[in-house]
Amino acid sequence: MPLDVAGAALGAAFGEGFTVLHNTVTDVVSKARMFKPILKRLASTLERLVPTVDEIKRLSDQLELPERETKRLMEQMEEGAKLVSECLKIRWWNYVFKVKYSPKLEELDKEIIRFCQLDLQALCTRNVLRTLETVNSINKKMDSFRGVETPRGLGGVFGPQDLTVGLDMPIKELKSLLLKEEVKLLLLTAPGGCGKTTLVKMLCQDKEIKDTFKENILFVNVSKAPNVKVIVQNLFSRKGLQPTFEIQSDEDAIEQLQQLLEDIGSDPILLILDDVWLGSESLPEKFGFKIPNYKIMVTSRTAFPRFKYRYNLNPLNDKDAMTLFRHSASLQDGCSNIPEEDIKKIAKGCGGLPLALKVIGSSLCGRSEEEWHCRLTKWSGGQFFCSSDTELLGQLQKSLEFQDDKVIRDCFMDLGSFPEDQRIHAAALIDMWAELYELDEDGIDAIANLQELTTRNLANLVMARKDASEVKSYYNEDFVTQHDILRELAMHESSQEPIEQRARLIMNISENKLPKWWTEQKQQLINARLLSISTDELFSSSWCNIQAPKAEVLVLNFQTKNYTLPEFVEKMDELKVLIVANYGFFHAKISNFQLLGSLLNLKRIRLEKVSISSLCKTHVPLKSLKKISLFMCNIDKAFENCTIQVSNALPNLTEISIDYCIDLVELPVGLCDIFHLRKLSITNCHKLAALPEGTGKLVNLEVLRFRSCTNLSELPESIRGLSKLRILDISDCLSISKLPKQIGELCNLKVLNMKGCLSLRNPLPESTIDLEQLMLVVCDKERAKLWEPIKEFLTELKVEVAEIDINLNWLPI
Repeated sequence: MPLDVAGAALGAAFGEGFTVLHNTVTDVVSKARMFKPILKRLASTLERLVPTVDEIKRLSDQLELPERETKRLMEQMEEGAKLVSECLKIRWWNYVFKVKYSPKLEELDKEIIRFCQLDLQALCTRNVLRTLETVNSINKKMDSFRGVETPRGLGGVFGPQDLTVGLDMPIKELKSLLLKEEVKLLLLTAPGGCGKTTLVKMLCQDKEIKDTFKENILFVNVSKAPNVKVIVQNLFSRKGLQPTFEIQSDEDAIEQLQQLLEDIGSDPILLILDDVWLGSESLPEKFGFKIPNYKIMVTSRTAFPRFKYRYNLNPLNDKDAMTLFRHSASLQDGCSNIPEEDIKKIAKGCGGLPLALKVIGSSLCGRSEEEWHCRLTKWSGGQFFCSSDTELLGQLQKSLEFQDDKVIRDCFMDLGSFPEDQRIHAAALIDMWAELYELDEDGIDAIANLQELTTRNLANLVMARKDASEVKSYYNEDFVTQHDILRELAMHESSQEPIEQRARLIMNISENKLPKWWTEQKQQLINARLLSISTDELFSSSWCNIQAPKAEVLVLNFQTKNYTLPEFVEKMDELKVLIVANYGFFHAKISNFQLLGSLLNLKRIRLEKVSISSLCKTHVPLKSLKKISLFMCNIDKAFENCTIQVSNALPNLTEISIDYCIDLVELPVGLCDIFHLRKLSITNCHKLAALPEGTGKLVNLEVLRFRSCTNLSELPESIRGLSKLRILDISDCLSISKLPKQIGELCNLKVLNMKGCLSLRNPLPESTIDLEQLMLVVCDKERAKLWEPIKEFLTELKVEVAEIDINLNWLPI
């Protein structure tokens, strides 16, 4: 586990407090018979943490951070040591004191585990300044931001942030049933769009449920094509653990999960399997281990008869449905000209399904009385009741009337190009839409479209960090989520024409079962501009031939450890954007990369979670390539192991984005020869320690980001030569202690983000007063003081103190 950030945040005091507690527990455990089981477990916890704490102490000593930062943590450890010492004084027969002290010891053990599994993991990649200031209240602030507590160890359970109605009684009834001793497996069933997941997330907030299951509420989305190995691996990962051996099969995964649950603690355990489809109903039974106080809750559209205990979630009653519909359509009581009869008819037609009420209500928001009446007339005189997923899709189709804005509709349908229940990175959509619809390259238009879809409840755009707006056009950490029914709607809308006439062709391949239309002809001609192919972990990369001469965007989603680019890519002459995304748990190796050498129009390449030995294996330069994005990739020597120099292989490259590439230690020297480069963004690469002096040769650079590169100690003096630089972002670079002496030569610098530069304490260089174009500096309160004397010379300068923003939305889960 990378501890660069954690070490800096915790300081030596944590190590000293830990040592006192560890030694005390080791001494007392064999003497205090009454508390021996609890103390033994606590000793085991501390013993496993010794190497980690030693590393924290080493790093904090190197960074020389003040102990005041960690005073509270040390106090907690000292209080724990006193508590353990007091146990030794209690006689074995005094059960009154056992009742008093046992819960405190249990809580101490859980607090240590919770801190090291959640807070320490977050500190490794988080803005330490924020965490230092809020370490004792981080959970409370995260809850207020999200609207729900995320069960410890498992991300992804975000609570409802919009209006919810009609769920108070279902929560009471569901909770009552769940807490019955005899109920070990409970099915929550309802039609799609009825609010099953919302209900479960609200249940996770219930005080009685949290008091019962404490830290052991485990939530996982199963979806239509469940991968047992990935599900279990993710459960381990989000618990901050690793399986005892690499999971090779479903049987191994189930065995590992049982071991995890048995080791998780003595408190009751609740495993929530969300969105189990017909055909996967045996999965909960496979996870039904004979563990005391262990329960499983399943949500599904199907009322599986084999489940003894079921709770049926009914659609909303007329009153609640009207409340939600009015809210979604922004109809205030007494302030609307829309006839009440029309409102009631359309709301009733949504069948009490919250999803339909939200989407259709949003689509009518702000429309005139005539438009409401016209829409109602179109919708078959109000006779449109939803009773199935098919009917719901039909109803939701009615919301896809975007008047003359066809691009918004197209953007919605493009969301079906990505796998179910996965985050869709805003950066990927920006790449697609910049070429398909000629939107601006910075992403402002694309984000506006996503916000429009969010307003209409057709998608949910999550702006991961509040400070994104402070430094323009930074959307790398933003993402989109979408209800699976809305994804089905997008795919349904994209498949109305015959295969060869579709504007976008979306294929989901299970195992090696290729579509009949593909295998029936040796040469299958399609005319789609967007081609998306998703394959599972059993796909063998045995591609049939396909001709896609008009395809401008190719999206390849896969789960295998080894992936071969299809041969037909070589003949996609109009291809402009290639997105290759691995949704498996481990990094994947890609072969056939040399095929890209034949694509003369290729402008953008985005690779996610793949291992890259070389980006330039072809002898043919990619003359049209303008942007490369690498997300969570192992890149090693990708820019060095090339058959020709990088600058010759990528002669017109203008943008490089490298995010969460944990093996990047040093910026490749070859990148400094890419003369036309305008944007260089290296973010969340925590091992990046050095930049070459050649960085100053990138004289056309306008945007330079090293956001959250926590081990980067300094910027080279050569950056003084970047005379066109407009934006410099070094936020959360914890180790940077000074700015370049001649930074004043950045004569066009307008924005500097240095928020979270914790080690930067010295006065700013004298040349800073020469930054006459500098308009905005974003920093924390302590760094803002350094700019006070500079503001006397730069009178137009605005120094903005960044707000503390506690959330983990930005983590790539």
